[in-house]
Amino acid sequence: MKIKNMAGMSMKGGRRDKFFFCLLEFFPEKNRWFLKSILGVKDEVNMHGDDAIRSWIEKFGLQDLVVDFPLNIPFCQTCTLSCPGVDRCPVKEVEEVKKIISGILKKDNEILTTSPKSYERARIKFEQTGQPVEHIISKSFKRRLKKGFLPYWNRAIDLWIWTNYYDGLLDYFDYSYDSFGSTSLMILSRFSYLKRHFPSSLKLYEGNIRVTLLELFKAGCIHKNDLRKLQDLEEGANGREIILKKIEERSNIFIYDTDMEILVKNSRAFDSFLLAITGQAIHMNKVKEIDTWAMNESTGFVAPNFL
Repeated sequence: MKIKNMAGMSMKGGRRDKFFFCLLEFFPEKNRWFLKSILGVKDEVNMHGDDAIRSWIEKFGLQDLVVDFPLNIPFCQTCTLSCPGVDRCPVKEVEEVKKIISGILKKDNEILTTSPKSYERARIKFEQTGQPVEHIISKSFKRRLKKGFLPYWNRAIDLWIWTNYYDGLLDYFDYSYDSFGSTSLMILSRFSYLKRHFPSSLKLYEGNIRVTLLELFKAGCIHKNDLRKLQDLEEGANGREIILKKIEERSNIFIYDTDMEILVKNSRAFDSFLLAITGQAIHMNKVKEIDTWAMNESTGFVAPNFL
């Protein structure tokens, strides 16, 4: 019988940072998911950390792995055209993304021009409640769109993430998503090396920890105060414990006490666990549908749906 399992591994951080491999496995006889293993690279002896990752994949017969790392590169990286500049880029996919941005701004401006008072009331309601109003965007999101799409920095999936999560990411995490905004050359090189050594049968998916947390919040699994605690140095561990226990109950996952302690004490382990439950959503067919223009067939981005 084929094993149903899924792992998450947070790749962010420096060369000497300890990162964790979190494995979830489904046990049909109990009709429940278990956190089967949580391994830190530095826990392995007589083995280079990068080699340990492949050994774990082979040991557990892993078929699916979710990482918080861009799985494809920006358009400019593979372009062979004589570049006319960002504003006049003739690449079809870039033109389509820019057209969508223009359409969003145009529709918002049309409503502002024709019904300014109604527009302002709806915008204030949106900013107070967080409930989106069709074709009306926040001031911060409007500023981000006007900055434009940079084909040497952004991917099409960036726009999809902006349109669905920009305000939430900014409000709760003071964070604006850019594919390569916090990805160092060192990590790029390391991941390129790792990919060459992964088994050909392994399917890679891309997740985002903050997007997963926002989806948990939207589903009512966690609360605003839980997210606030995660950002606090003193309350971070307590926030992780609260969130983990809520996920354990909501997502039918069993976590052993020793593993719970690791997840609570170590934020990197916690991040890898969030990526693992992002992967769990794939197995359960509970993922957000992503627009075709976002070119997700090459990205493999996963936004879980916990509703």
